[in-house]
Amino acid sequence: MRHFWNSPLAAARSPAPTGAGGRLLPARDLAAAWFLIVLIAVPAWVLTLGQARDMGVEPGTMGLALPLFLLLWVTMMAAMMLPSMAPVAITWVRGIGRQSSGWTRTARTVEFVGGYLLVWTAFGLLAYAALALTGGLVGDHPTAARWIGAVAFLLAGLYQLGPLKQVCLRHCRDPMSHLVRYAGFRGPARDLRVGVHHGAYCVGCCAGLMVVLIPLGVMNVAAMAGLAVVIFVEKLWSRGPLLARGMGVAFLVLGVLALFQDWLLPGLQGAMPPMDDM
Repeated sequence: MRHFWNSPLAAARSPAPTGAGGRLLPARDLAAAWFLIVLIAVPAWVLTLGQARDMGVEPGTMGLALPLFLLLWVTMMAAMMLPSMAPVAITWVRGIGRQSSGWTRTARTVEFVGGYLLVWTAFGLLAYAALALTGGLVGDHPTAARWIGAVAFLLAGLYQLGPLKQVCLRHCRDPMSHLVRYAGFRGPARDLRVGVHHGAYCVGCCAGLMVVLIPLGVMNVAAMAGLAVVIFVEKLWSRGPLLARGMGVAFLVLGVLALFQDWLLPGLQGAMPPMDDM
């Protein structure tokens, strides 16, 4: 707490904040933060949807090498996650804007967002390994698809109802106490550390939801859009925790049904044609 009053968070909470040179910038900083989020999220959705149209839905890693998969994965995560992290991003970026200006402010903001996406890149390595494993199993034993899908849904449901999900969701819904902790971070990579730290909680909050992409398909546009809405509502709606538990119960039900209903497992069936061919 000793560093709090020199931190971006203190600047963001100040009743009469000023920017470089003593100028009042609250509306400008707010607009800049939203502009950055839109500037990243909208093109990310455009690129993701365009790629999905070309690739279709199929099991495993869709034949992608790891570097290309990670590029696609980070683009997807930027599209799906950044809107839901807007409150944290805006709070921190507003503080940055009152401590610095010009290229310094831009660099620090990019550093914060980059740290957040770095964590999702690391999670993408786990996703690639899981998809490679399940894709290989389905390729060798097609009848295993139902069991893999059932296990994926059940794991997602149990995670949604588990304590780690609730801890991470509370952080994402009310991050102010953690932002106070971030105020004590020091060094040239402070904003990167803040992004990484918050990104880790975000991964913990959304990991269960990401698991269902194994049976539904990584390039399943409907699944991506639906999960993005769920993530956004969980974090920002007053009844978000109730929705999280409801999704957990729904996944448990799907885990049972997946043993008998192949249509619930498009991501574990034979390759579906690209959208242009349907």
